[in-house]
Amino acid sequence: MASGDENAERTNRVLRISQLDALELNKALEQLVWSQFTQCFHGFKPGLLARFEPEVKAFLWLFLWRFTIYSKNATVGQSVLNIQYQNDLSPNLSYQPPSRNQKLWYAVCTIGGKWLEERCYDLFRNRHIASFRKAKQCMNLVVGLLKLGGLINFLIFLQRGKFATLTERLLGIHSVFHKPQSVREVGFEYMNRELLWHGFAEFLIFLLPLINVQKLRAKLSSWCVPLTGAPGCEHVFCYYCVKSSFLFDMSFTCPKCGTEVHSLQPLKSGIEMAEVSVP
Repeated sequence: MASGDENAERTNRVLRISQLDALELNKALEQLVWSQFTQCFHGFKPGLLARFEPEVKAFLWLFLWRFTIYSKNATVGQSVLNIQYQNDLSPNLSYQPPSRNQKLWYAVCTIGGKWLEERCYDLFRNRHIASFRKAKQCMNLVVGLLKLGGLINFLIFLQRGKFATLTERLLGIHSVFHKPQSVREVGFEYMNRELLWHGFAEFLIFLLPLINVQKLRAKLSSWCVPLTGAPGCEHVFCYYCVKSSFLFDMSFTCPKCGTEVHSLQPLKSGIEMAEVSVP
């Protein structure tokens, strides 16, 4: 019986990539909400929210927490991916939502932790007193230890696939499916189109450097605009540029009209420079 429950839990376990995607969706939502909120103060005096930015952010995240985790036992990213939190400390085998204390401590650890870190950095930024310096060192030590604990927890998560964040591990909540996981239907039509397009793009990248676009354009222009029977064209270009191209290509044609060029002559101007008398 125990082995059957273990196998059922293993088959219904949330994938690591799904848990990480939920975290990224939560971050994207926070950035979107904050950008939309700051747009409301676009016409006001610059720096109006800078003084109370940590408190305003904490209020917004608390508002989101109230209508997501506290009400639905899941963040916005988890709701999109059919995931929700379960109380891992409950002895019952059936689904048990997080307790009220776990939800409150989740808000304290996430929202309160971010607010405390931002406010402390803002408070100690311009303080040079010895007491403030020691407090800042202690705060940096605590933040560093928490970051280290988060890194260790992430490595354990990659191995076992449970508790994506340090807060989840400390509170004893983990991600489970909200509804039974349906079989994913994989369609390869989009993948086939992408493969064909990438193959065609690589072929063009290989082919285009081999084509003399300038010569091809001149040839097409000579076909579209027939010549009047003149033995040669009289178009004027930079002599050194045309001469180098003429020496490189034995069948060089005029870049403008497409006439085959057999010889090049430098342009001789009839203007003579008068001597400048220096007094």
